[in-house]
Amino acid sequence: MSEKVDLKRSDAYQARAGEFRFLDVPEQRYLMIDGAGDPNTSRTFSEAVESLYPVAYGMKFASKNDLGRDYVVPPLEGLWWAEDMSLFTGARDKTGWSWTLMLVVPPWIPEDVFRAAVARAAARKRPPRLDDVHLAPLAEGRCVQTLHVGPFDDEAAVLAHLHDVVLPGHGLRMTGKHHEIYLSDFRRTAPAKQRTILRQPVTATRQ
Repeated sequence: MSEKVDLKRSDAYQARAGEFRFLDVPEQRYLMIDGAGDPNTSRTFSEAVESLYPVAYGMKFASKNDLGRDYVVPPLEGLWWAEDMSLFTGARDKTGWSWTLMLVVPPWIPEDVFRAAVARAAARKRPPRLDDVHLAPLAEGRCVQTLHVGPFDDEAAVLAHLHDVVLPGHGLRMTGKHHEIYLSDFRRTAPAKQRTILRQPVTATRQ
């Protein structure tokens, strides 16, 4: 039997607290589901999480049983944005946030495995937002990322330093969407111990 692949061991998932690391992230495919509003109170957020995982595990078991390649279901990820990005670094008014929750998909899995996993999930206990789950590529290119340890609301100071000090200091500006990778299961991990990669795609500032 081949070794179980753990996608989060790849270079794109490496980060250290207190260090802003520059890297080039290759295009990857994700299971995605979109929404908006405060993740702490929005029912659509919890329903999005509930709808992603049955499809992800269906694809994992199909890969193991039918394709002969097993892997660890990767950590949950999220793209976050707002018309005014200071909502992430200042008062953090979460009602103005938009988001896309995601799970990365191994490159060897064909699209028909995704469609079959959706059909199986629908035939069992149908997740509330199954129809909104889709498979799509994401190309981020040049990025900077760091590891945040602690509650989500403590990210504000880290992001402010990234936006106001790190990026201008390297002649860069934000492009694309703020990206978070939840190395800890926030449903089961104490806030003080949560480990989250904070990633921001960047581009050179025009002179």
